[in-house]
Amino acid sequence: MKTEYPPSEVDHMRLALREAARGQPTAAPNPPVGCVLVRGGEVVGSGFHVRAGEPHAEVLALRAAGEQARGATAYVTLEPCAHTGRTPPCADALIAAGVARVVVAALDPDPRVAGQGVARLRAAGVDVTVGVLEDEATRQQAGFRMRVTAGRPWVAYKYAMTLDGRVAAQGEGRGAVTSAPAWARVMAWRAEADAVAVGSGTVLADDPRLTVRGPEDGAAGGHDPRPVVFDRSGRVPPTARALRPGSVLITAPGTDARPYEERGVTVLRVGSLPGALRALGDLGLNTLLLEGGPTLATAFFAAGLVDEVRALVAPKVLGAGLPPLALAPRPMAQAHELSDLQIEVLGPDLLVSGLVRPVPRLAAAGGM
Repeated sequence: MKTEYPPSEVDHMRLALREAARGQPTAAPNPPVGCVLVRGGEVVGSGFHVRAGEPHAEVLALRAAGEQARGATAYVTLEPCAHTGRTPPCADALIAAGVARVVVAALDPDPRVAGQGVARLRAAGVDVTVGVLEDEATRQQAGFRMRVTAGRPWVAYKYAMTLDGRVAAQGEGRGAVTSAPAWARVMAWRAEADAVAVGSGTVLADDPRLTVRGPEDGAAGGHDPRPVVFDRSGRVPPTARALRPGSVLITAPGTDARPYEERGVTVLRVGSLPGALRALGDLGLNTLLLEGGPTLATAFFAAGLVDEVRALVAPKVLGAGLPPLALAPRPMAQAHELSDLQIEVLGPDLLVSGLVRPVPRLAAAGGM
């Protein structure tokens, strides 16, 4: 049974979560974290972590509050750190500022923290509450948590299809399936993601830029995700628009990397999809928006590496065309199911999203 918290506690933590969201595009490899300082029922300071190496959310909130931080309550979306990395421990900063109470949404899975921040605060006489809006916070931090615990980024598979399950017409490439409101949402997802991934087939067919763009195809001026191209055989030309300084090419061992590296592309030569994702995790990528075609998406699903699905459904019936996946036949009892399901209307289209549950195993015949 979940603990019920006072409405004011929930409201202030929700403000902290909104602050944290402001750092979502740039904080990696660190998590997005927000902090709100409240004294006498009024917000006296707030902050969010912008990028690694810069002050954490707690420090920025303390700076904004000044002397009003003494005796205040700090609402933090993630446990304050207790170790010295690129910046000093935030737990120490809160103690030194005289904060009387700290409300934490979720504990930090990083073994360098993992409860030690809370322990340090309590040892200094600071009242600490843990768990306010924990589910919302852990969902916001899903990419960081996946990388810290599993060594790979969180993978969200995005696709757009017709009512009869087609992502493209036969022989027509990847034409627009959904409307302008759906397109705007995809651009917002890209702006929040650390990386966006496609396969070689998509690059050869469409030569996408994989940037954040506006409806008139101009620059939106926001954060562009890092393009990741999966190409086992090295058939994508180095001049492809997605391959530019900072991009990542994932290819098989033995592929000649020089033509790509000369263009500033990071080349990862790995032999498996799980190995590729671990290599992306080593680059500090927390979240990966998978926009590849059926071949790449099928490989991710078959390897159990899709954490979230974002399906945009257009009110169209196409008939023949490409499906979003080409998984091997399986019984209905082993279908991939979604939890935490959300359905939203975007103009004429529907967005169906949710978290991918592990595929259930069928009991073996004659088993125990």
